[in-house]
Amino acid sequence: MIIDCHYHLETKALSIKELIKKMDESGVEKVALMGSLINPFPEPPKPLISLLHFLITHSSTRFIAKMLVSNFTDEGIKILGKSMPIFHDPDNKVVFAAVDKHPDRFLGWVFVNPKGEKDPIKEFEKYKDNKGFIGVKAHPFWNHHTPAELAPVAKRLAETGKPMLIHVGFGEEGNYHALLKEAPDLKLILAHAGFPLYSETWQAVSGKKNVFVDLSQTSYVNEKIIKDAVAALSPDQCLYGTDGPYGFHGDDGKFDYGLIKRWIEKLFADKGAQKRLLGENFAEIAGL
Repeated sequence: MIIDCHYHLETKALSIKELIKKMDESGVEKVALMGSLINPFPEPPKPLISLLHFLITHSSTRFIAKMLVSNFTDEGIKILGKSMPIFHDPDNKVVFAAVDKHPDRFLGWVFVNPKGEKDPIKEFEKYKDNKGFIGVKAHPFWNHHTPAELAPVAKRLAETGKPMLIHVGFGEEGNYHALLKEAPDLKLILAHAGFPLYSETWQAVSGKKNVFVDLSQTSYVNEKIIKDAVAALSPDQCLYGTDGPYGFHGDDGKFDYGLIKRWIEKLFADKGAQKRLLGENFAEIAGL
């Protein structure tokens, strides 16, 4: 089974019907949905993204990349010169409505924010018994909280055996070690190949049985980063995801849903490695 472990339900960018069509065209059987944090925005220029990849994966230039990706304003975050509001409480209700309507295609992450208006534990309790419930998602980077602030819900989540997926940031917003100290049994997935520290993160988590990275989002990964992450961690610690509908666009002018899957298939000729990366790992982690 091929499973995209990381996709934001944003129907203004891609309708559910369009998403399912792209899944079928790409050979993806299931997608793990989560709420949207931001309205659709233009596709970033590929040369700019290539520069960002270089800057952020080299420790000596990472401070420059940090200025580019941490460009927060009072309204949200600045993308391509435009301030975009960040949603502090992404909508779990619409996610699980889609999961209930298409149980054979969709799974659902419960999005939580300890600094939002909705209590993380109450949100978790509301959806944890849904048949499509897959785990808890949080965004310490954009929602400006530390991973350790997720400890109360992480402890409850660990009891279910389901994973937590987080997009960490810089400094204390990236201190996932403190979260694991509070919830040592938690299955933790670090988004975007371990952004923003990449190789330092791979070294820190290599061989840990309960820590993984997903290989999602063309703004944060490319073929080299994916290849290097898998080499550092092994195919067993890496997961296929897209972070759609955000990222590079295809010929139709919309999100190129199959791009990262094509990269993985190109980079890893071994069918066993492909199977682990494209679905087996996530199915095992999530108990599917």
